Amino acid sequence: MNRLRFLLARTLRDEAALAALSVPQAELLAAAAGRDIALVGNARSLSTQHHGAAIDTSGLVVRINRAPMPAPESHGSRTDWLALAVRLPDADRQRLHPGRILWMSPKRKRLDWGTARSNGFYLHPLADYRALAAELGAPPSTGIMAIELLLRAQPARLTLYGFDFFASKSLSGSRNAAQVPHDFAAEAEWVRARAAADPRLRIA
Repeated sequence: MNRLRFLLARTLRDEAALAALSVPQAELLAAAAGRDIALVGNARSLSTQHHGAAIDTSGLVVRINRAPMPAPESHGSRTDWLALAVRLPDADRQRLHPGRILWMSPKRKRLDWGTARSNGFYLHPLADYRALAAELGAPPSTGIMAIELLLRAQPARLTLYGFDFFASKSLSGSRNAAQVPHDFAAEAEWVRARAAADPRLRIA
């Protein structure tokens, strides 16, 4: 698919054409299976902690959206995969240099050609987004979608860093929990329930 056909498919909301640009979900899950995964969220509270070395020594480091990294001591420096739901400025793309981009947002109009043609690109299915939204009773955040997806990969361990469910707001902006469309209380409960039942999932 060339850029013009991509833009047309995006405009017409041709999901089948856009999905043809993606690696199959089974291939993505196989690439994460059995690995020690660090999923790094954007909570401001992570800046006060010292998890950088643990993050960077994980088998797979996944970050979210623009992934601010104030210091390597708190955030590490590696980005293997980037779970994305916003337009990524070129400066952030060069800074993060992710090995693979996962487009998680149902808003396909935000998807850019550079992301869609990137190596190993993955488009999260709309059906998966809607199923999780129904379970939570609200639009899921990029973070909770990434957690749910990575757990399905059957990792050896999935450790969450920088997840306080908006208690300290986000490094990516100044909005509070009431100003975003997600139900962070429901997401926190969802994660805690799964962590209690699944020893592979832990919150740092």
